[in-house]
Amino acid sequence: MRTYLILFILLFILPFAVSAADTHDGNLPHVVILATGGTIAGTASSATELLNYKAGNISVDQLITSVPLLSTYASIDGEQFCNIPSDEMTPAIWLNLSRRVNEILADPGVNGIVITHGTDTLEETAYFLNLVVRSEKPVVITGSMRPATAISADGPLNLVNAVRLAGDPGAKGRGVLICLNNEINGARDSSKTMTEMVETFRSPDFGLLGYIQDGKPVFYRESTRLHTTGSEFNLAGITTLPKVDIVYAYAGMDRTAIDAFSANKTRGLVFASLGNGGYPKVVQGALLDLSAGGIPVVVSSRTGTGISVPDDAPLISADTLNPQKARVLLMLALTRTGDNETIRKMFGEY
Repeated sequence: MRTYLILFILLFILPFAVSAADTHDGNLPHVVILATGGTIAGTASSATELLNYKAGNISVDQLITSVPLLSTYASIDGEQFCNIPSDEMTPAIWLNLSRRVNEILADPGVNGIVITHGTDTLEETAYFLNLVVRSEKPVVITGSMRPATAISADGPLNLVNAVRLAGDPGAKGRGVLICLNNEINGARDSSKTMTEMVETFRSPDFGLLGYIQDGKPVFYRESTRLHTTGSEFNLAGITTLPKVDIVYAYAGMDRTAIDAFSANKTRGLVFASLGNGGYPKVVQGALLDLSAGGIPVVVSSRTGTGISVPDDAPLISADTLNPQKARVLLMLALTRTGDNETIRKMFGEY
């Protein structure tokens, strides 16, 4: 594998290497790339190996120098925030990442940010940032489904498109954007829907925000829900996020998982319900017990699309948020309040 990586660098990176320091041009937008690892920075033992690879094995400097076309569209700075597979992403990393994003965007000389990220938890990071970034400047998250060493790697074009999107004035004020496969999705509505295909990110309820058409961002719609500068969530002074767990409904389930999370001092629970909010009677009492004990219960749906409507009034509808995104919003809601009705209102606004 070491021999193949060295050969890859010699053949594909060094001939086109451009120092990040040399990419600054006052006539171009200034875009900062924050790298967190993932498949886009992954390497495998051969060019045809698409599944067995090491994620987060290439540095941000290598990513930038391997795509010299970037300097055509923006003045680039790169920063290695972390270098992990995205299944190792945590709320603690989210907190630090959001603070760094806000610091960078406060610089008047920066036009936008691109975050490279593994795809498995990309949608959760994107939605978290969508709720806590305090700027209208574009924040674009991208990644890839194939490692950098693949003969048909999708990462380089995704990175170029993300940089062009982050530097485009038309992307301002639209919230955090997800850009892969020439498609622009909103952080709230988009999810990973396939395990291997490059067209994995979809917004099944409301559709794409737009496309990258011949290298230019083209928008067709925008989200009406609160985000970024319209959000009430402020992380100043917050060092940890409240513990929120997810329970998945299935035929024949009992209350074991709900009771276990309750005993483990969960601060809130998201229930991935059957259909549009249904659940077996055997777990109804457990959900209502939690709610009565001051632990908010948000009901989402395991179907992946549509609005969830809980059968019992004390429980909170996740609206159209899937379980993993409902968890993100509930964690942030609990930094502000424990009141059920206030949290219910938030789920109707964000």
